[in-house]
Amino acid sequence: MMNPRRDEIAAIIRRQIEELDVDLQMEEVGVVVEVGDGIARVWGLRSAMASELLLFPGEIFGLVLDLAEDSVGVAILGPDRGIKEGDEVRRTGRVLSTPVGKGFLGRVVSPLGDPRDGGEAIEPEGYRKTDAKAPGVIARQPVDTPLQTGIKCIDALTPIGRGQRELVIGDRRTGKTAIALDTIINQKGEGVYCIYVAIGQKSSTVAKAVDALRRHDALDYTIVVAATAEDPTPLQYIAPYAGCAMGEFFRDRGEDALVIYDDLSKHAVAYREISLLLRRPPGREAYPGDIFYTHSRLLERAARMSDEHGGGSLTALPIVETKAGDITAYIATNLISITDGQIYLEADLFNKGQRPAMNVGLSVSRVGGAAQVPAMKEVAGQLRLELAQYRDLAAFAEFAQELDEASQAQLARGERVMEILKQDQYKPLPVEAQVAILYAAVGGHLDAVPVDAVRAFERGFLAFLAEHDPHVLTSLREERHLTEAVREGLDKALAKFREGFRA
Repeated sequence: MMNPRRDEIAAIIRRQIEELDVDLQMEEVGVVVEVGDGIARVWGLRSAMASELLLFPGEIFGLVLDLAEDSVGVAILGPDRGIKEGDEVRRTGRVLSTPVGKGFLGRVVSPLGDPRDGGEAIEPEGYRKTDAKAPGVIARQPVDTPLQTGIKCIDALTPIGRGQRELVIGDRRTGKTAIALDTIINQKGEGVYCIYVAIGQKSSTVAKAVDALRRHDALDYTIVVAATAEDPTPLQYIAPYAGCAMGEFFRDRGEDALVIYDDLSKHAVAYREISLLLRRPPGREAYPGDIFYTHSRLLERAARMSDEHGGGSLTALPIVETKAGDITAYIATNLISITDGQIYLEADLFNKGQRPAMNVGLSVSRVGGAAQVPAMKEVAGQLRLELAQYRDLAAFAEFAQELDEASQAQLARGERVMEILKQDQYKPLPVEAQVAILYAAVGGHLDAVPVDAVRAFERGFLAFLAEHDPHVLTSLREERHLTEAVREGLDKALAKFREGFRA
């Protein structure tokens, strides 16, 4: 046998070395040193970033929330029963992101974008940072477009503009969620995409809300992000940020979106639990020192963007629950100071049958008036005056034995105005119908109607107007002003309807 020459062997080896394709991947691997209550302490990940996703065994992700000198504190975004000490944890190099897109409309999803309604997986159009930075001052423009809730007392007295943050505050079972659902239902045909974020609620409660939206054809333009009471606390913590990211997808495309956080008091409790488990120093009521920043960085993301940035808007309706009507509680006062106004629902009014149970004196909108329809602004000014005089007289009448005729007439009108502000759930009214009936109330057209017949008068008059004088409603809807022609049309219609109305 002849041996090949050495230079040929060297050429073959050299060629094989050159053609060798080795894909080396460096992985930083840590070890679980402590786990429990949805929190893990991982040693060995020196380069881990804040809010980075880590991968645990079983394809379970964790979120880095605490960076110590020799370890990181991780909130586990899933069940922690299968995770134990000594397990390997790998970095992903990605910060927490939320899948976004129009494919999520009409669906119930988790904060991670996984379906919760039994449907098929959703193909996202992209991903956005879950905890993104809020737009700067220059990127915004003033609020000047109304977002109609369809609820008379809100649209007249505490109006909401697109891009505003309006807090809904009240005790348990005073109608906070009802206002949120009515607002979503009223956006049908208005070009506003809605995101309803349920935080720490019972699954049955979320199912009822979804069913109500489906029955009123509102689910088609709504995304429901559900982190229920049985979900891990970290999922409840990231839920509002995920919902906000889904809303920002529409806002940054030049469209309008509404996001509802139901509710942020449960979110604060979830963040307190995580912080205490991470051994962060507790502050007032054991909440961590950055609880204010936690909510402010969320709510500041609601904005009306300037035309240079697309002109879209994201409106926020955060909900907070009080105990025994105490609006001076820690989380409540934090949120009142962050938002542009509040709708305060009072338990006493609710129990007296006033629905919505809005306390007119303590409720305020700091910017929505600039976006109010001119016709509504005109009747709302008179409405506020009537209600203020009624409150003063009602308080005085409790102690006075006799009142003069003028005071009695003022009290009688106030009672009818309060009655006209009542509204059934799932029955939002278009703004032109609201203006028409409030015009009748503040103009004294209901003074002769018995209080218990006011609601029947309202239903009958609006039906009469739609059938016999639709041009009046059309003019109000298109011109948005109480012109002389509209006033004359309303006065004639009211006089004609009163003749045939029987209480």
